[in-house]
Parts: sequence; structure tokens; C-alpha cells
Amino acid sequence: MKDKFLSWLNLVLVADVFLVLFGFGWLAVAVVGKTVGVPMGLDLWYKLWQPVFNPALGILMAGAIMSGIINWVSRKFLTTGN
Repeated sequence: MKDKFLSWLNLVLVADVFLVLFGFGWLAVAVVGKTVGVPMGLDLWYKLWQPVFNPALGILMAGAIMSGIINWVSRKFLTTGN
């Protein structure tokens, strides 16, 4: 069951990484566009920051910490059990 949970957690984290990278790329392009004077969706990005990108970053951090703790505990029990 632990392996299945970790498999799903890793799948969600991979999808979340791509969402975060997409958001960062969008922000970079929008900031460059704003500097040049071409509207590239920076206002929309600001509106989506709180409901979309901020939780995605939190989920990514929490999932990475949870995955690390689960692997650490699993290794701890495997080395002490032998």
C-alpha cells in the first residue's frame, strides 16, 4: 500500500512541477512583455497567483517533504529490521 501511495504521490508531484514551471514561464514572458510594452497576460497571472499558483507551490513543497519523510522512515525500518 505504501508503494502505491508513493506512486500516486510522485505522479501528482510531477504534474504539479509542470504546472509550477508553466506558471514561472508565463510570469517571465509576461514581465518581459510588460517591460517592452506588449500585454502578455501579467494581470491575469496576478489574478491566478492566489487561487492557482500559490497552492501549487504549497502542494509541491508539502509533497516533497512527505515523500522524503516516508522514504526516510521506510529506510530506517529496513536497516533496523535486518
